[in-house]
Amino acid sequence: MKALITGITGMVGSHLADYLLENTDWDICGVCRWRSPMDNVEHLVERVNAKDRVFFDYADLNDQISLVTVIRKYRPDYIFHLAAQSYPLTSFTIPIDTLNTNVLGTCRLLEAVHLEMENDNTYHPVIHVCASSEVFGKIPAEKKPDTGIHEECPFHPASPYAISKVGTDLLGRYYAEAYGMTVMTTRMFTHTGPRRGDVFHESTFAKQIAMIEKGLIPPVVHVGNLDSLRTYADVRDAVRAYYMLVTVNPVAGEYYNIGGSYTCLVGDTLRTLISMSPMKGQIKVEVDPERLRPIDADLQVPDCRKFKAHTGWEPQIPYEQTMRDLLDYWRGRVAGGERYLTR
Repeated sequence: MKALITGITGMVGSHLADYLLENTDWDICGVCRWRSPMDNVEHLVERVNAKDRVFFDYADLNDQISLVTVIRKYRPDYIFHLAAQSYPLTSFTIPIDTLNTNVLGTCRLLEAVHLEMENDNTYHPVIHVCASSEVFGKIPAEKKPDTGIHEECPFHPASPYAISKVGTDLLGRYYAEAYGMTVMTTRMFTHTGPRRGDVFHESTFAKQIAMIEKGLIPPVVHVGNLDSLRTYADVRDAVRAYYMLVTVNPVAGEYYNIGGSYTCLVGDTLRTLISMSPMKGQIKVEVDPERLRPIDADLQVPDCRKFKAHTGWEPQIPYEQTMRDLLDYWRGRVAGGERYLTR
């Protein structure tokens, strides 16, 4: 069996590769751009060089021919489409690139699979399209269901990124309904842990704390909106959910909310991370206007009963462990002598 992962060099893609290597006998094709940073998959390089179950191939969501070529070359049994321009704040300054990569890029990938299926009617892969909880956007507190945001809540995207993920979400269902492709869409709520990009709130908090501990910056953590409500999952629980999505009775065209079980304000997350630092009594917090979004999806609490009922998945890793592992990850990176922007 072969699995193809777009975005394998990202946090989720790299953890998914780790999970599949440990828990299956599948071969893994990781789709990378030629300029993709390899930090998150550095531990896989020896296996790639030895052609030991892991293969990297260059392709780009903005290049149709490269996607057709990689699908034709590997004909994967499972496709995990994780690659995206995934930074909501950045999407306000690069909206066209965000829409092109996330919407048209998803269409290009699904069309490449569709063409291969038309060429050979015995080929029928199982495909996971990763949308986002951001599609639900800014839901007023009075309209939020008591059980959390469920799959049928209306979309109200609050950024170009969120708008692009609405397109991603709908494309997955379209290809399932129009062409009989086994495509399923997920709206994963906040998920984090080691390898999380430093443009996300909890990761930039952890990075700044690690830099403060090392004496690289003054003892001040710069923040954006601390009043947004988030439900956190560990990335390692997330990739286990994705594996179960494609292996536990996959239903073409279905869409699921997935998320953790611990909900708190972003400010509470900051306080948790600071409490884990030996310098907690010295660290101050300052709001940086550049870290504020023009509009924020500030009430992200999921109802995941549909996915749990279908697969039996439950989050297993406690919130505190996730945050400690994230902070330790950044301590390790900072101790390695790398230089970082204070973003």
